[in-house]
Amino acid sequence: MKAMRIIIIAIVLSALGINGYSQEAIVVNDRRGSAEDFGNTLNVGLGMVYYPYVGQTVPALHLNYEIDVARNFTLAPFITYFGYREYSYTADPNFIYRNYYQRSVMPIGLKGAYYFDELLNANKRWDFYLGASLGAAFRKAVYVDGYYGTRTVVRSATGLYADGHIGTEYHLGGNVGLTLDLSTGISTIGIAAHF
Repeated sequence: MKAMRIIIIAIVLSALGINGYSQEAIVVNDRRGSAEDFGNTLNVGLGMVYYPYVGQTVPALHLNYEIDVARNFTLAPFITYFGYREYSYTADPNFIYRNYYQRSVMPIGLKGAYYFDELLNANKRWDFYLGASLGAAFRKAVYVDGYYGTRTVVRSATGLYADGHIGTEYHLGGNVGLTLDLSTGISTIGIAAHF
């Protein structure tokens, strides 16, 4: 567990320490006249995740910061949070007890994305990408409200967290855009702020 935390912290710190790749102005059959920067972007999204332990979808909050590392390629340290309550009922001859516990899941890692705007000759208001995320998911369960079992907080990491992405961003103007990220795990719709 401690080794996993050290690895995650090292990945995040190394990603934050990468200098943005400054794409020089070049002329390539591109109506914009230069290559586009995709990095230095804070993405905040709300979405849904299907969590197999519950057998249903639950809301999620996602945050990442993209950094240019190569032409049309970014890396983004990310953190996501979602939680849910699990209910159970214990029957007593005189009373029915409703028990529940609160479970929180927090995937943390690094997302890589390749942008296809140049290849697709996309309008300057649109960005299109394919990506993948890698990291660890940290879980915590707290037992409360009438639960008669162990009331300890259980924390664990599932080990490897992996997710595939296909997404788009529509630039509203200025430094703000709307994002849609469809993934194999946590799909989100959100806002992008470019710096």
